[in-house]
Formats: sequence, structure tokens, C-alpha cells
Amino acid sequence: MTENQWQQLLAVLDGELLDPLPVGFIIDCPWLPNWAGISIMDYFASESRWFDANVKAIESFPEIMFLPGFWSEYGMCTEPSAFGAQCTFHENDFPFAEKICADAAEGASLKKPNPKTDGLAPFVLKRLEHAQPLIQALGHEIRFAVARGPLNIAAFLMGTTEFLMGLRMYPDETHSLLRTITDYLVDWTQLQKQTFPTIDGVLFLDDVVGFVGSDDFDAYVKPYLGDCFNAIDARVRFFHNDAQGMICAPHLAAMNINLFNFAFDHPIDEMQQTVGPDVALFGNIPPSAVLALGRPDDVAASAQAMLDTLPDKRRTIFSCGGGMPPEVSTENIQAFLNTIHS
Repeated sequence: MTENQWQQLLAVLDGELLDPLPVGFIIDCPWLPNWAGISIMDYFASESRWFDANVKAIESFPEIMFLPGFWSEYGMCTEPSAFGAQCTFHENDFPFAEKICADAAEGASLKKPNPKTDGLAPFVLKRLEHAQPLIQALGHEIRFAVARGPLNIAAFLMGTTEFLMGLRMYPDETHSLLRTITDYLVDWTQLQKQTFPTIDGVLFLDDVVGFVGSDDFDAYVKPYLGDCFNAIDARVRFFHNDAQGMICAPHLAAMNINLFNFAFDHPIDEMQQTVGPDVALFGNIPPSAVLALGRPDDVAASAQAMLDTLPDKRRTIFSCGGGMPPEVSTENIQAFLNTIHS
């Protein structure tokens, strides 16, 4: 992000009403490589092609905040790989981390990895170290530490069904697994901050949070996700969950979260009322059905409807309800931007 974009982001969090209204998107491997004309494998394997794809995005849309900005990532594989998950990569499909635990007891026995040496995390940092001078030459800085959340990682390591069953059937073992994962995530977040002192934001992504009920949320989400968001002292504390979001919405501020990207099927005005005045919103037109598969006039109509339902446009960055999905066209992004800025 540029310094001006960073200041605009902080102003949104402080409740200022910006003119024009701010627009932002989370961009990573589901959208960016193919939009930039390269394969997903090339995006992961080549530092220069990864960098060029990000540059194409920021130069094509200088008025848009792309968060976290120059995201060094390997899809869902970065954190599970540190625990020993086999990661499968295809030329032009999303990578996948295979589960490594047959049951909750095996999950409880996992040891905490070292983010300096284990899995793909060292490669994430090295790519950013190599690119940092080029990023800064463009007037941008590395602003965010980024990781998948503890429930998301646990679901990869155990399998989603097995993990969710473990919440109810094997609470002690599940708590042990989540504590190990969370302690690793705290180390990983702190290492990113130590490596890049310009970091003043954190982004955790965890859709599995949206799969649990209120009792399990209190027991298994609040303590661990809260520890993640308190790992470093950061002014921007950004949470992505585009599954069921109302389960977590009233508790975001208590977990030290001040920016929330949520699912498109939650009305933005209802979400604004639910999260309260201490949390800004990042959303939320339908990402696939409208932004990716619609025509530019469909995107414009959806964006206008979002604006019309939100009387108070403070503490909002206008986006889609999730990360940028595959196949979103330049024309549709421009239609969204034009509508929000009109």
C-alpha cells in the first residue's frame, strides 16, 4: 500500500467519511495470476512473475486499496505445510494441503513448528525480502502480517468434518491442537513483524469460524483467534470470514478486531449495526454471481443497491463479500469503482 492509501485506511477506521468513498479488494492466487495472464504455478514459482502480476493490479487500478498488498502466499498451503502436510500443486488450479491427522488424539500430539525454518513460511519471507526494494521504489510498503486462522488450519490438518466433530466429542484434544496452532501463529506473526518493521496491520483469514455454534464459538474461537490478533501491536486488525458471519460479528471488538470482511448474504446495514461502532466493514456485493459472472451493468446495479441500503457510509471500505474470486474482469472492477465513486 502507498502511504496515502495507508492513511486513508486509518481514517476509515477512525470514522472519517472519505470523498471519494474508499474501494478495496483482497487479491491473491484465485484471481490475480490468470487475470495477469500467467498460470497459478508460474505465480508461485517465479518471484518476478508474482511481482509483475501485483504491479499490473496496482497500476491498472491506482484508486483501489489492494489488501494486504503484495501478498506473498502459497494458497492454503503456507501454514499447514509447516506441520508436515503434503501440498499438491497444479499448473493452473489452487494448491491443496492434505490432512495429516487420523483423529483428534493425533492432532493433540502435534508439535509446534518453527516459522523460521519449517514448511513454506521461510519462502514467503524470502520472496518479500527480495521484492521489498522494488515494492518501495513504487511508493508502496509491506504493511500486513498475514496468516490463515487457527480453525482453518486445524480443519486442513484433520479434515473439516473430523475437526468439527472433535469440538464436541474430544474437547481436550481439540483445545490442545488449537493451542499448538495458535502458538505457532503468534510466532509466525511476530516473525513477519520482526522481518519487516513497516508492518502495522494483521490479516487473519478463517472461514471455519462460520461453521460453529455460539457455545463452540465461545470455547474454541474467542480465546485462540483473540490471541492471534494480539500477537503484535498493530493499528489495523483485519479479519476475513465469508462463511456465516453473524456468529462472530458481536464479538469482533472484544477479540481486538477493527476491520471485517464478511459474506455477501449478510446485508451490510445489518452487519454495521451488529458489529458496533468500533469495527469497520469491508464488503460486500456477491463476489462470484455478480462481480465475476455478471455484466458491468449488473455490477453497477449491485454496487448502487449496496450504497442505497447504507445511510451511514463511515467505517466502510466498499468491496465484495470475500476475496476477489476467479474470472473477475477489468471491466467489472471498473464498473464497481465508477459506481462507488459516482
